[in-house]
Amino acid sequence: MIRALAIDDEPAALKTMQLMIERYVPAITELELCNHPLDAAGIIQTFQPQLVFIDIQMPQLNGFELLQRLPAIDFDIIFATAYDAYAIQAIRFSALDYLLKPIDADELKQAMARFLQKREKQETNMASYQNLLTNLQAANTKDFKLAISNSDGTFFFDPQLITRLEGESNYTRFHLVNHRPILVSKTIKEYEDLLLPHGFIRAHKSHLVNKRHIISITADGQLMMEDKTLLEISRRRKESVLGVLKNN
Repeated sequence: MIRALAIDDEPAALKTMQLMIERYVPAITELELCNHPLDAAGIIQTFQPQLVFIDIQMPQLNGFELLQRLPAIDFDIIFATAYDAYAIQAIRFSALDYLLKPIDADELKQAMARFLQKREKQETNMASYQNLLTNLQAANTKDFKLAISNSDGTFFFDPQLITRLEGESNYTRFHLVNHRPILVSKTIKEYEDLLLPHGFIRAHKSHLVNKRHIISITADGQLMMEDKTLLEISRRRKESVLGVLKNN
């Protein structure tokens, strides 16, 4: 029994979203449509949706600007966007969800499954939305803060303070400067493409390493970290790792 609102300036896109929700998302029992972003705040106030689908690229007021105008964000959001690398990175850094347009039915169902799972666990994304808005005000993506969530809550870190990520089956352990390690239930692969542009290198299937915190390579070819941890470099990655470090 979910109340949802879809916001998109294109009537055809709204109609498509309506048909897909009616066909594939039975959990949504009430759906409102809005194709004028300037009207969205009023509809949100009166309709009080639990979930909002927001198109990012809209004239007059884009999806992010709309959120900045709201006095509070007490609903979950699934963003919709044509490919926009900056926007997608900002969303992913804040551990939020998005759909690429044109929207695929399977991706819609998967996004809804994630929403329902979080709702069942009574998890809130309020801090993540604030982190998103903060990231969007950053001068460039290198100033983004990464959201790291587990059962203890959601933490936000400058990537420079993350020394390394350690893959443990379907989990990832974050090692940080002056902070205890944090274990999250995502694979290391999910963070790799996010963090590679921030000075990280994949040294091993189990190690994603921040090169700022590497102090040397030992005689037997291991990475020596600032905390004196020794990390193995896999044979097939050794040449690329050495090349990156030599050019650092």
